[in-house]
This record gives sequence, structure tokens and C-alpha cells, in this order.
Amino acid sequence: MRVLGVDPGLTRCGLGVVEGRAGRPLRMVAVGVVRTPVSDDPQERLLSLQTEIDQWLADHRPDAVAVERVFAKANIKGIMGTAQASAVPMLAAARLGLPLALYTPTEVKASVSGNGRADKAQVTSMITRILGLDVAPRPADAADALALAICHVWRGEAHDRRHAAAASDLMVRAQQQAAAAGPNRLAQLHAQARSAQRPVPGSSTRAGAAVAGRVVYPRTTTPTTPSATARPRPTTDRPTQGKNGTTR
Repeated sequence: MRVLGVDPGLTRCGLGVVEGRAGRPLRMVAVGVVRTPVSDDPQERLLSLQTEIDQWLADHRPDAVAVERVFAKANIKGIMGTAQASAVPMLAAARLGLPLALYTPTEVKASVSGNGRADKAQVTSMITRILGLDVAPRPADAADALALAICHVWRGEAHDRRHAAAASDLMVRAQQQAAAAGPNRLAQLHAQARSAQRPVPGSSTRAGAAVAGRVVYPRTTTPTTPSATARPRPTTDRPTQGKNGTTR
């Protein structure tokens, strides 16, 4: 299994890719940090973050994505930026149909070091040992991203099974609802239209009789007009008699 871990943040976003399986040695594939300038507008910073994450997904092709779950802090402004940044990898995973897992820092620490209250130095030391690195990953955002990926590799198989079961259950419910809804309304309308066009026995000579699935109307006669080229009929002028007996 190959997992992309994301430690979200607008100023620094840690990314780490780990490959392996539970109970077997793990290997670090890549690690890095995406930085966005504080002077840029929030939408520009999110766009830069999206571009980098999409590139990581295309380059490393992970099987799942693990993101740190945002929790409340005293710094409301800082938590808003982190929440906005966490939506970027979540949407990226959804677009690709990848399983997504959210872990709290306590869950990650407990999975990596066995102590949910371990400090960053202890977690970084354990990451270095687990992945067999010569140098500890720096900065802390990169180490946290690797820790998220390790956490999902060790716990993700059960998570992915639940994800697949939920997707299968959703598909079954959709099929049941479609079957309970009965035939399609459009198909019903087509059937009604076809039945209305069937020929009525003994009505083939009536106006509007249906023949071979089409309506035939009786032919109407139209008055004929003399042709413009026809020879005019000769007429005879009869003499008329005036009042004084003269003939015109």
C-alpha cells in the first residue's frame, strides 16, 4: 500500500509518501513541504497548494490519502487557514476516487510511538527508525506528514475495508430504491403513446383512423380554378331594346 500523508497548512503544508504493509518494513518514497507566501490572497495560496498536491498525486499515485484532522485551538485565525488547507487534499482524493482517512494528532502519535502524548522530538525519532532514514526529516511539517502516512499504512487496511463495505452498501440501497420506484416514468409515457396509436377495429374508414401506427386523415377536395392558359369560352351578345324602340 502506498499512502500520501498531508499535514495541512496555508503557510507550510507537509507532504509525505510511504509504501509498505502492516507487519512489514516501510519505505519512504518522497517527502516535502509546500510553502505559500503570506502576502498572497487566500484563494491564490489555496490554488498553489492544489496545484502541488495534484502533481504529487500524479507523480506518486498513492492508494490512499491520510490528512490530519483539524481540531479547535485558541488561535481562531490560524485554525481557519488550516481548515481551508485541509479541504484541498480531501477534494483531490475525492476527484480521483481514493480512500481518505482523517486522524487526530493523538491518534497519529499513539500509532507511531505508542504514546498519544509524545512530543514532536519523540515522534520524529520514531519516524526515523521506522523508515530506516539516515537523517531525521525536517521541518516538523514533513515529519508529521510521514507520521500520518505510517499511521494509515498500519491502520488503513481495516479503514479501507470499511470504506469498501460502505460503498457497496450504498450501491445496494440505491438499487433497491430504484427497484421500489417501479418502471421509469418516461417508459410509461412511451407505452401510453403507443397504445393510443393502435388502430381501432372497424374504424379504418373513419376520419382520423390509425393505420400502421400513424394517423391517416381523409382526403379533402379543393375547388378547382380555371387554368390561366385555358381558352376563354365564346359568348354571344344579344341586342337590347331601348325605351324608344331603338335597338342597341
